[in-house]
Amino acid sequence: MFYRTAESVSPKHPDKLCDQISDAILDAYLAKDPNARVAAETCGGHGVVFVTGEITSTVDSVDIEKIVKRIAGNDLEVHTKIVKQSPEIAQGVDTGGAGDQGIMIGYACDETPELLPLEVVLARRLNQYIYEKYPFDGKTQVTIRPDGKLDSVVASFQNVPSEDLKEAVSEWLQSQNFMANRSVTYITKEIVDNPEKYAPLFEDKESIRALINPAGDWNQGGFDADTGLTGRKLIVDNYGPRVAIGGGCYSGKDPSKVDRSAAYMARRVAVDYLRKRNAKEVLVRLAYAIGYAEPLEKTVIIDGKAEEIEGYDLTPKGIIKYLDLKRPIYEASARYGHYGEGFDWDK
Repeated sequence: MFYRTAESVSPKHPDKLCDQISDAILDAYLAKDPNARVAAETCGGHGVVFVTGEITSTVDSVDIEKIVKRIAGNDLEVHTKIVKQSPEIAQGVDTGGAGDQGIMIGYACDETPELLPLEVVLARRLNQYIYEKYPFDGKTQVTIRPDGKLDSVVASFQNVPSEDLKEAVSEWLQSQNFMANRSVTYITKEIVDNPEKYAPLFEDKESIRALINPAGDWNQGGFDADTGLTGRKLIVDNYGPRVAIGGGCYSGKDPSKVDRSAAYMARRVAVDYLRKRNAKEVLVRLAYAIGYAEPLEKTVIIDGKAEEIEGYDLTPKGIIKYLDLKRPIYEASARYGHYGEGFDWDK
């Protein structure tokens, strides 16, 4: 075993704002045209948001500027450049083929009720707990020791004084029973800036270390502080850094794009195999070629032993029908990650 760390970012993080905008645009088209082909990319920062991509739909257009301002704020200059899907890509998809080549990874484990790695769930739940109190840009991080005990947490949130953030983290630690038999050492910027003076705090391995706004309290966040881009939080969106990913972004893409739909199906297959085999860990690998319907690889690895997946229609059309993916359901998936939040592919 080894130390395991995962992070989570709040919905007001610039990258997550872009993911939500891209998926809200997708939802707006699917709500009126379930067969819309959408690939919407968003880049935002410092008062300006750019939305570009390829969209082919019976819907003439949607109010992209209204969507952007609903999610990211009214004081934004919005630029769009949307064209139709390439006819050379469309011809392969029209016949039922995959919208692109790629490798999709599905994963499930028995560490948590969400069937996700423990560090991923804890980082996300801490983030959600703080965000409910302070709905601003922010990040959390959790490290688990080799013996399974909580080693440290990090919380950095915009517009939240360190003392208030410390209180929120303390409440969450208590709610999770982490403080039942252990003390917590709270580390703020003062301590970070004086490592020699506070060396014993860093060396105390029995205490949970909680780093609270370790770079100092901050008030400039979101697009005011940094740029964001669709698909830049792929590890957060998937299974954390312990599990490989295929590399494809999800947000802004309709389900004909297998890097979204087949990834969801891979998760569903992993969950199914975990349950029916009473396994501890399942990893699924699917691979596709653009314009070709059947996967080139369909491997499931159950507690380290590989076999071929059986009993599923893994063509794009089969996946879309099985998971009912032509619905406007995607904006919610762009907030905290695509797995472990009660979506149909998790069940």
